[in-house]
Amino acid sequence: MLGTVLGNVRYAADGAAAEDAIEAGASMLTAAAPGWEAMSAAVVAAAADAVQRCWTGGWQPADLERIVRREASDTAPATLVLDAVAAAEARRPHASGPAQDPRWRAQLDRLDAHVWWDSDPAYLDALTARRRTSRFETAYDILTTLRLLARLPRITPLPTPPASPGSSAPGRGPAPEPRMLTRIRGLLAKAEATTFTEEAEALSAKAQELMARHSIDEALLAHAHGPEGAPSADGPAAIRIGIEGPYEQGKALLLDAVAVANRCQAVWAADVAFSTVVGFPPDLEATELLYTSLLLQATTAMNRAADEHHTRGRSRRTRDFRQTFLVAYADRIRTRLSAATAAATAAATEESAAQDRLLPVLAARELAVQETTGTLFPDTAPVRLRGIRDAAGWHHGTTAADRAHLPHTNPPPHN
Repeated sequence: MLGTVLGNVRYAADGAAAEDAIEAGASMLTAAAPGWEAMSAAVVAAAADAVQRCWTGGWQPADLERIVRREASDTAPATLVLDAVAAAEARRPHASGPAQDPRWRAQLDRLDAHVWWDSDPAYLDALTARRRTSRFETAYDILTTLRLLARLPRITPLPTPPASPGSSAPGRGPAPEPRMLTRIRGLLAKAEATTFTEEAEALSAKAQELMARHSIDEALLAHAHGPEGAPSADGPAAIRIGIEGPYEQGKALLLDAVAVANRCQAVWAADVAFSTVVGFPPDLEATELLYTSLLLQATTAMNRAADEHHTRGRSRRTRDFRQTFLVAYADRIRTRLSAATAAATAAATEESAAQDRLLPVLAARELAVQETTGTLFPDTAPVRLRGIRDAAGWHHGTTAADRAHLPHTNPPPHN
């Protein structure tokens, strides 16, 4: 019976037809009270199978939670999909595959996806009691979640992360984060928390100094240990970073600016609310850290500027103002980061030990990133800017970007 219900729910047209199919299916499941425990076990198995198909289709745990939360009309499916993820992971051998990817494990830990119910036959009753809902409501929400999972498109799988000396062995847990990255995270956190501009600039400058040195050292070390004639022993990896509304376009452009400055490439998939960033692991780490910090600064500055602008009666279109603000912010940040990266690279090449090796190594890595991106995404198109028509938003966004605390360098002086 469950298979018939799921088929009806999956293939129902959007809108009223889907609601009718889900309601009818929930009624059928609820009416099967004498076989409720068997139905519960079947539901858990169906949820685990749906998630496993999503894994095969290129999705990762964080992507799945984000897209379900985005597509659902309420919060229930976003919670239930975590149970489905937990059930799928519990059924899969962890000796190989994505389970050995530290990022995959970190996503599961961050989402707190775990099997909390005593047994699969008891899941539906345990869920009903936990949510304090009726059996019908529980069945309705589960069918809604399974419909969302079944209708997700296939996406480009991420390449397998290259092995590194710090990789953990099976059964030993993830390798500890390098002390350098721990220091960088601490410096950026302090820079975001302080209310003193000069202190924030000093902390951010020190953080980027460590980022740049870490990236260059890793590139030279990998090149030195690579096979004869090869640019390095490792290769590009990829991560996905959520780009959620509102003002997705400006956020995607900001991430692209940060990625390019850190020798990565970003490809935005607006329909599934994320960008895929391709690059070498140290550069991906730097991109994610810096983007998160700058997005926080941009959002704070945008909200403050929008409130002031609206209060003074100058803005009739707050959304246009904010969207234009973020695009202008990203455009100016791109200029600043590009200049800072060029300066940092020039300084590094002046060191006698790296002078003859660094630029060829960086050029080889840039080519590898381009080739990997082209292989993963053979068909891409430039982003066409829309809604960029608020002059005040552009002015405020550019000004805020000039004042942003970049780890690469101090902000330009203001007259």
